Amino acid sequence: MSSIMSFIDIFLHLDKHLSLYMTEYGIFIYLILFVIVFCETGFVVTPFLPGDSLVFATGALAVAGSIKVAPVFLIFCIAAIAGDTVNYSIGHFLRDKVLAHENIRFIKREYIERTDAFFKKHGGQTIIIARFIPIIRTFAPFVAGVGTMPYRRFILFNAIGGISWVSIALFSGYFFGNISFVKNNFSMVILGIVVVSLIPVVITFVKNKVTTKKI
Repeated sequence: MSSIMSFIDIFLHLDKHLSLYMTEYGIFIYLILFVIVFCETGFVVTPFLPGDSLVFATGALAVAGSIKVAPVFLIFCIAAIAGDTVNYSIGHFLRDKVLAHENIRFIKREYIERTDAFFKKHGGQTIIIARFIPIIRTFAPFVAGVGTMPYRRFILFNAIGGISWVSIALFSGYFFGNISFVKNNFSMVILGIVVVSLIPVVITFVKNKVTTKKI
């Protein structure tokens, strides 16, 4: 229970914790940020890691000069694109098991099915759209690997989506993070980002439930 509360505290007070980590780890903070974003997008078992909120908080702190925005932008882009690429490869490797509807440890089938429905609706653009939707962001490249999307097509959508997501989240924090209201209510802003980003997931979930009942 204490570990869960600690995670929630870090999640809601990313600005304070990032400042502390920057002081404690110095240049290695760039590696830590890379690993978190890479894992959040690269492994289907880690959708709980901070994504949008972490990138936004980093942008807000970059204004103070404690972290450089140019290198962190490059690091986040590489991490996001590399993470999706690894996730695609994992999906391709487990393709036969998924298509055979075998249970895969730590991977909820409902998430796979939800993302698959998203794919059928939006096609290859799902890789770009999913960047801005938690959980689906983590499962979209995995489902793309399971499916028939060629790697060349996937990597194009992957690069566009990754760079767009980092640009919007990071520079939103950079340009708006130091506004008095945002600084004084940073925890609420982070929570708001999480809630807003989850709205599409909730809508999709409700629609699926309604459709299932009708059937």
